[in-house]
Amino acid sequence: MPLEYRQRATTQKGKIMRNKTNWMVYLVMGALLTSGCTAALVGGAAVGAGSGTYFYINGEMKTDYYYSFDPVWKACEKTVAAMRGVDVLPDKEIGKGKITAVIDEEKVQIAVTYKAKDVTTVSVRVGLIGNKLSSQLIHDKIGDNLVRR
Repeated sequence: MPLEYRQRATTQKGKIMRNKTNWMVYLVMGALLTSGCTAALVGGAAVGAGSGTYFYINGEMKTDYYYSFDPVWKACEKTVAAMRGVDVLPDKEIGKGKITAVIDEEKVQIAVTYKAKDVTTVSVRVGLIGNKLSSQLIHDKIGDNLVRR
């Protein structure tokens, strides 16, 4: 077998293997993107609920409340008081605020941020790495306090 023929044959085999590998990569990427599980790709989950959609990402549960900043802030303070929070440290500025407290021996952080005229974002983190169920409970109580006001 001449040397030139052998070099051409191995080059063609290499191209075929690269094409197969590329197709496999594209197939796997396409399956991930079209499977409807984009929340798993970004490391979180989205759950539909009362005042909008809750996003649980990296241990924090966020949602938008369709109220202005001050009523949402007061609802968050009422929630912490009703849950008998201790070591409460409120830090309120213009358009944003943070309440840090200990509730049932777990550190709770509630961040309130102005988003638009009647839209305020609230983020809740319970514990060091986050607790989805406890965060949901706190959001539910905030929503209840907003409705009752």
